[in-house]
Amino acid sequence: MELVGKNVGYALTGSFCTFRTTIKEMENLVKMGVNVFPIMSFNSYELDTKFGKAQDFIEEIETLTGNKIIHTIPDAEPIGPRKMFDILIVAPCSGNTIAMLSQDIINTPVTMAVKSHLRNDRPVVIGISTNNGLSGSAENIGRLLNRKNYYFVPFKQDNPITKPRSIVCDFKLITKTLEYALEGEQIEPILL
Repeated sequence: MELVGKNVGYALTGSFCTFRTTIKEMENLVKMGVNVFPIMSFNSYELDTKFGKAQDFIEEIETLTGNKIIHTIPDAEPIGPRKMFDILIVAPCSGNTIAMLSQDIINTPVTMAVKSHLRNDRPVVIGISTNNGLSGSAENIGRLLNRKNYYFVPFKQDNPITKPRSIVCDFKLITKTLEYALEGEQIEPILL
């Protein structure tokens, strides 16, 4: 399905090392004519890390998209009732967020955005990035893979030698995954 003119919620969680890559994909969507509405978890909105200052990321994302970042639970709650998005992506989606979503724990702006969006039977795309994807997070990933309206950006081990349980999505496949998900299909293969 064509993405031009679609309203896409684009959520970021605490896998800070991938922010630069995901912002590049966000920029590609904007250039295609997609209306991108950014959402950030508490940590991604507030924490400065070795990968950059929170305020710098906030300014860059808001300038790029032309929209204010949704970063509180009350601001995320109306997403579903107002049918704000055609599709919602969480990229990067940390292991912590995967765990909360798989257990239906709604305690961040991102988990609230997903819950609210799902009430309309609309697709949610997960762009996973976690150091424990092949250990503690594996069970939670499996739960979401079997749930209606969840779709995954294809992923792989990012460094099997020094981080043998770490997985990360292929951010360059975000656009294709969104297109497939809007048609109710999972892009394949999921494992790269």
